[in-house]
Amino acid sequence: MSMMSNPQSSPTPDPRSLLLSPDLARSEVARLLAPYGFQDWEQADANLQLMAGDPRSRKRLAVVLPDLLHAVSETADPDQALSEWERYLDAGNARAQTFGFLAQAPQVLQLLCVLFGNSPAMAETLIRDPMLMYWIEEEHILKSRPTPKRLQASLSETLGLMEGYEYKLDALRRFHRREMLRIGARDLFRVSSVRETTQSLSRLVDMVIHAAYQLVNEKLRKKYGIFCEQSPGWVKSETGFVVLGMGKLGGCELNYSSDVDLIYLYASAKKETHVAKDQISLDVFFQLIARELTRVLSMATSEGCLFRVDLRLRPEGSVGPLAWSNREAVQYYQTRGRTWERLALLRARPIAGQRSLGQAFLRKIRPFVIGREKRNTQNVINTVHKLRAEIHQKVQRKGEYERNVKLSPGGIRDIEFMIQTLQLLHAATHPQLLESNTPTSLQHLRTLKLLQDDDGQFLEEAYLFLRDVEHKLQMVHELQTHTLPRESSELTKCAIRMGYREQPSSSATTTFLARYESVRSRVQAVYERILSSPS
Repeated sequence: MSMMSNPQSSPTPDPRSLLLSPDLARSEVARLLAPYGFQDWEQADANLQLMAGDPRSRKRLAVVLPDLLHAVSETADPDQALSEWERYLDAGNARAQTFGFLAQAPQVLQLLCVLFGNSPAMAETLIRDPMLMYWIEEEHILKSRPTPKRLQASLSETLGLMEGYEYKLDALRRFHRREMLRIGARDLFRVSSVRETTQSLSRLVDMVIHAAYQLVNEKLRKKYGIFCEQSPGWVKSETGFVVLGMGKLGGCELNYSSDVDLIYLYASAKKETHVAKDQISLDVFFQLIARELTRVLSMATSEGCLFRVDLRLRPEGSVGPLAWSNREAVQYYQTRGRTWERLALLRARPIAGQRSLGQAFLRKIRPFVIGREKRNTQNVINTVHKLRAEIHQKVQRKGEYERNVKLSPGGIRDIEFMIQTLQLLHAATHPQLLESNTPTSLQHLRTLKLLQDDDGQFLEEAYLFLRDVEHKLQMVHELQTHTLPRESSELTKCAIRMGYREQPSSSATTTFLARYESVRSRVQAVYERILSSPS
């Protein structure tokens, strides 16, 4: 979303009389609001009157009104934007003070308008905490993103201000919500690339899950203590538990509303925890950590819910224990691991806890992931074709065969299947292909000449385009959706969030859909060509 020109340089009529001239004729109100794209100008006028408040704040709103209306007119939903403005002002900010501040900080005014007119979910974040308006100005969130070190320092400071386990967890939820606002704003203004957005989302989740793990670990160690023969008493060092991120989190490519796919592992050890007269094995202790960590990450609270946690990628899926010892997990994959698990483990990455334990685990299972027998080639391809066919049948039953950005033929999953299949087929010869990130894997495949340059370049562009569409669908209500809407008005809103604009020769929706169908069609063609005759 580009930065806007000064609205007063345009020939549109001055809208300030909407607030300063009482008893305007309805026709005049309609004329003044006509340039801004409202579907319901009467409701828009009602919103403005409620926003204005008392005479003092009304005058201050009038000062910024031309900029405000111009800003909302460039959003996907100007009507929604004014509705969110009204809710925001009702949430507690003093109107006169707010309008006075926004007159001095036009970039904040524009940012709020863009968020209110494009993402009710991000609007809700601001409504829950109206003082974030000042944080936006202080942080200059559109100019640069914080370094991981600075972000970690901010989180540590936030948690350090709280006393008590539940209060710290609530602070963690507020921190996550605030940083999601930063990421979403940078995305909507297109100052962040798709890759930067997915990396920022993933690194934020890494940081939040690790902080939650530390709080859970500290709580349970205080309750049970850690006792071992070699060093009697309380053990203050890391206790040997790691969280692996899988799927898009493991690939550092998370969505706004992805599930977080996790696997919990712990070090095999014959130790006991000790408190008073009670003793439990470390195996049981680690199961308790896994259960409590899952609870705090996924539970709904007054501060919202952090994530939807999915543990089904662990050994034995839903029927297995929540946490596996490193040794038993390695043995499982060596003796019972299936081809789809090889595909899944390509994207495994230690994200929290004792990361060195996770790295050691991934080294031990590398032979399983790579595979060594030539006859595995057709098995891999057949497995991928079968998984793909099952997915296409599901989306067809749902009536989403062409509208599902992720799962439709030519969608995101087709690109991922191509890349992961080529990784498995060639990783034994080229170990650098054991890479969890999709665009980076594509670059390796091109460098190794396992993909033609034009195919590789196209697939990267297609992947980033489709992921951008996915983001613009999910950021609206923070729902896990991958499907283009059926309604033409909602499709237009999606196109506008993507940066498309109405043109004299074509609508934003037409231009967007033409690009979408072109990408899907070519992805399908590349898939059929590459996986029907692998090199």
